[in-house]
Amino acid sequence: MKRSLVATLVLGFITALVFALLYGPILVSVVSSFFTIQRGAIDWDTFNLSAYVKLTRNTSILEAVGHTFLVGLVAVVASTVIGTGMALYYLGGKSRAREFLQLLIFLPFLTPPIVTGLSLLIFFREIDFPRSLVTVAIGHVLFVLALVYRIVLMRLQSISANLIEASYDLGASRWQTFSLVLLPNLKSAMLGAAVLAFALSFDETMITIMLTGTENTLPMRLWAMMRIGFTPDINALITIILVLTTVLCCLVGRQLMPKSVMTFDE
Repeated sequence: MKRSLVATLVLGFITALVFALLYGPILVSVVSSFFTIQRGAIDWDTFNLSAYVKLTRNTSILEAVGHTFLVGLVAVVASTVIGTGMALYYLGGKSRAREFLQLLIFLPFLTPPIVTGLSLLIFFREIDFPRSLVTVAIGHVLFVLALVYRIVLMRLQSISANLIEASYDLGASRWQTFSLVLLPNLKSAMLGAAVLAFALSFDETMITIMLTGTENTLPMRLWAMMRIGFTPDINALITIILVLTTVLCCLVGRQLMPKSVMTFDE
């Protein structure tokens, strides 16, 4: 059944409207980093890179960006290692302990971030552990762990058990089976989970507010600037992050794309 012209036009209009609402504000920030906007009008004759020059001199913002990337990197590495290990343990058998462990993994992700952050804050105060980037990283690991665990677990469940049994039958050890059989099949899932975990960590604010010390991350710094307004170099920072994110998504998407199978005609 062919779709009518009116339905096609309506769906196209709705799609264009959704894209405009989603990416319109981002486009405004990108344009503002290169041109001057006065009273809602863009002066196309004022192209300059002054916002990017100011960004290189804004040490507080650059320091916050560095802290954010550091926390995100720690969260990605720790959650990927722990999540993969727990997924392997869960598939090792069936018991109530494994089901309870899975509940503990998902609980911080399903609980509102303010509850998770407040609980961790009380815990660190009780053990007299000072708030710093370490506490922020721990909070982010607990938050993104469930996502990494679930993605890796789904990939593990899709792997045929015959591969593992064949590896053991051929005399391979557990480590050889993991590194030579499981890991190549888990590579794409772990990569995708790491990217999503980094995105969640980069954007997390509520847990960071509860656990941060004197070293601010980028969301915390931007949160503080909301009271006095944003400077033009913030638009430059948004543009740079957007470009880096787009490039990263393209590279990851290309890596996750299934390899084409070459066929040869006789």
